[in-house]
Amino acid sequence: MRRPAVLRAAISVALLPTLLILVYRFVPPPGTILMLVRLVQGETLVKDWQPLERISPFLPQAVIASEDNRFCEHAGFDWKEMGGQFDRAMAGERTRGASTITMQVAKNTLLWPGRDPVRKLLEAVLTPQIELLWNKRRIMEVYLNVAETGPGMYGAEAAAQAYFGKPAQALTERESALVAAVLPNPRVWSPRRPTAYIVRRARIIQRRIGQLGPLLDCVR
Repeated sequence: MRRPAVLRAAISVALLPTLLILVYRFVPPPGTILMLVRLVQGETLVKDWQPLERISPFLPQAVIASEDNRFCEHAGFDWKEMGGQFDRAMAGERTRGASTITMQVAKNTLLWPGRDPVRKLLEAVLTPQIELLWNKRRIMEVYLNVAETGPGMYGAEAAAQAYFGKPAQALTERESALVAAVLPNPRVWSPRRPTAYIVRRARIIQRRIGQLGPLLDCVR
């Protein structure tokens, strides 16, 4: 292959994620690498895309309260949270992840699971592109439709049907808080059989929803 052809191929590969981000602004992602990995591992694939208008308004609020309090304000990276976690690490204290919802969307829709440096670097490159090309409601809509919500199960609708026997649009505030509470580890925790820890976490999420006020405006 001659050098110009190699260069064109390299440019095409580099631009592919940006092209997908543009497409996914209007078209639901057909699947994710994680879904494919789980299928190869022998799991089922249950998902049912729903627009944000057909998902209970309590669920995006619960996710923000649980995962990313400043989602409506930041441009993809929560520098304040990152700084706080850095300070905790320097003090020898236990840290937690500072991944924003936008960063998780970049990972879930365009990248592979794992914590390797290459994936984290690509996530950092793609996150501001998503913030630039999508609005906050679209970011939340995609997140709530592709996030893993249980073994072989993805998205709000699949979770609502499996755990509560109802559509995502009908989830109550408590049910939404339970779904949000298990998202950090949905393969171990279940909203249908919540542990004492998940029950406490869901109560904290519900309380925090009432405290966030205008920080929830972008998904209302």
